[in-house]
Amino acid sequence: MEHLIFADGHGQLSFRWAHLLAGVVWIGMLYFFNWVGGPFQASLDKETRQRVVPELMPRALYWFRWGAAWTWFTGVCLLFTMYYVRDTGLFLASPPLEGPARPEPSQWGPPFALLFAGFLVYDQLFKWLGSRSAVLHHLCVLVFGALAVGFHQLCLTRLGLSGRAALIHVGALFGTVMAANVWMRIWPAQQRIVLAVRDGREVDPADSALAGMRSRHNTYMSVPLLFLMVSVDQAGAHQLDAQGLALVLVVAWVVTFALYRRAAGVGGA
Repeated sequence: MEHLIFADGHGQLSFRWAHLLAGVVWIGMLYFFNWVGGPFQASLDKETRQRVVPELMPRALYWFRWGAAWTWFTGVCLLFTMYYVRDTGLFLASPPLEGPARPEPSQWGPPFALLFAGFLVYDQLFKWLGSRSAVLHHLCVLVFGALAVGFHQLCLTRLGLSGRAALIHVGALFGTVMAANVWMRIWPAQQRIVLAVRDGREVDPADSALAGMRSRHNTYMSVPLLFLMVSVDQAGAHQLDAQGLALVLVVAWVVTFALYRRAAGVGGA
């Protein structure tokens, strides 16, 4: 296994470079949609929107969705390269003293499977929320944040992951939820919105609400995700406990809220 191209040092560097490039494309488009494109489109009259949206959005959504796909794919490749298939000793909190440190599938399989289970829980939670009150919406966001902290603790205490591996798996959880949001919720809704605007029909409010809410969630998740991506090389971050990770989420979300407020106040000429 060590001799496979994706498992050597050059493969790891290649995947990391591709992961960074795709992530810049994806997250850059995400911020454009939320802090530039959204306020701009709200200022357009119906006739102008009918001309602009069908030309602009398919182009932007192309880079958005494929950036998400390639970021997720290369991130999974890095998970396998760095933690699952090499004798790096990075995955387990207590690697064996003798013999290979490569984890067994029974060890890396559960945290990997929980990335997908995490999206299912998130998706059902916010499907249930629907158009209910803002108070319930905020409560659901807090519940999902608590689940992310719980996943981190599960990785540390029950699954035996190292502090570094536990952090990157929380980041992978956010990345998986975000990528699934793009392909399974935002992109289909945006397709219907673009066609409705092009044809001069009324946009289904449910599509606008769904695309807007999931895109906003992705924006809020992206900020702690960036912290989790860069923190794996910082020894101090590996010691984060439940309270420390919760504090990271709170600070990241406060910063994101402030950026939304600032974006709303930026006008055109």
